[in-house]
Amino acid sequence: MSVPTGVAAAVAATILSCGSALAAQPAVDLELVLAVDGSASIDQAMFEFELDGHAAAFRDRTVVELIRGGYRGRIAVTLVLWSDPTALKVFVPWTVIADASSGEAFAAAIDAVPRRDRAGSTGIGAALLNCATLFPNVIPAPRRVIDVVSNGYNNVGTLPEVARDRVVAEGVTINGLVILDEVPWLGAYFAQRVIGGSGAFVHSVADRSSFVHAITAKLKREIANAAEQQSSAIQKLPD
Repeated sequence: MSVPTGVAAAVAATILSCGSALAAQPAVDLELVLAVDGSASIDQAMFEFELDGHAAAFRDRTVVELIRGGYRGRIAVTLVLWSDPTALKVFVPWTVIADASSGEAFAAAIDAVPRRDRAGSTGIGAALLNCATLFPNVIPAPRRVIDVVSNGYNNVGTLPEVARDRVVAEGVTINGLVILDEVPWLGAYFAQRVIGGSGAFVHSVADRSSFVHAITAKLKREIANAAEQQSSAIQKLPD
């Protein structure tokens, strides 16, 4: 998998910086990369909705209960910003969430992300390849997911379907949450060219008022899919 040199160096530094802290962590049910659109089509208000929606989801009691109800009762999550093929910024490093307090800590870290204007092209394919390099080897998990939020289609770099096939071949699932404020057919575009892997899905949001609810619902589904996959694997084990 080819990744731009600058991004690869940044990713390596991020993994090294949090690797020692994560090395002592037990296995989790799910490793989840939350990939937030930071391209020029995302204005300041929408960027705040993206971040606030993710923070609110990890403060949701039902989300925490679903996490605790998993086979291991914990997941690992990181939140990143993407736009141009060479632009990938880790906003919140890998964090293990196992209860309300760790969920609140992750939400607070999202709250602390600077709410600055963003700019750049919409490189979805490159974002998928870059995000796939983030999964650490120090937190064993039966399920790995990249969750892409965007309001636009790919307009630079690697075609999303090419990147999708490479990432899915590595055992990673790609889900999507699309905002239909500019491109009404974006849900179908993501379904055909972006998402893939076991249990992959795309959620569409018609307006900003439903954004927080959509993120929470999407997160619940991702956690539930991880639990279902884990349960199926256990049932297949020999007596």
